[in-house]
Amino acid sequence: MKILALIPARMGSSRFPGKPMAPILGKPMIGHVYERVSKSPMLALTAVATCDKEIYDYIESIGGVAVMTGDQHERASDRCAEALVKLEEANNMRYDIVVMVQGDEPMTHPDMIAEAVQPLLDDAEVQVVNLLGQIKDVAEFEDRNCIKVVCDLNFNAMYFSREPIPTRCKVDDIPMCKQVCIIPFRRDFLLEYTRMTPTPLEVAESVDMMRILEHGLKVRMVSTRHSTQAIDTPADLVKVEQLMLAVA
Repeated sequence: MKILALIPARMGSSRFPGKPMAPILGKPMIGHVYERVSKSPMLALTAVATCDKEIYDYIESIGGVAVMTGDQHERASDRCAEALVKLEEANNMRYDIVVMVQGDEPMTHPDMIAEAVQPLLDDAEVQVVNLLGQIKDVAEFEDRNCIKVVCDLNFNAMYFSREPIPTRCKVDDIPMCKQVCIIPFRRDFLLEYTRMTPTPLEVAESVDMMRILEHGLKVRMVSTRHSTQAIDTPADLVKVEQLMLAVA
């Protein structure tokens, strides 16, 4: 089974312009993500999908693979679908699973790829998986940059939101969970995703997975044993530097 990792990245982030090239311990953030993802032994190829030549040139300069995409994409999943088609045509091959790893997850552990992919290997009915993390404190729960997730009893996502859900009143037996942006799709389902009409809640929440839920389909959630810190703001970048130094 051929598994492709795609890392979507663009310079035009509204919350943190130029974020992929922001330095962390002397290396651009996108470089950290690319190198960590590439270490997964499950992957046939790791590539960055971008509409920015600055990112493309940097990835090529470190011996990596990058794919130029259009600049029209509102969703990272749509950017990855375009990159998938271009890579398959260029390499004359067909991948089975595409793992989307957001370019703002510089603390990604290579084992997280295996954690996310395993449900696809175990169950032919599962079409897309999203890693799930635990929310650590009230500040993270209230942070709109942290995408909260509510799951059903079978660990399928019920809703994703930037608002504090399922409740502001913390209950001991109700876990407070967040989306970790490592998301494997079956190849054909990723292409189906990009043909789906964008949906109102997808736009309102600015969360790719809501398109799937609003079309009545399932997103399987799986917990990760690794702790990560996404970068949404310059303050997050400082926090990640401190975390990396602590484990160095």
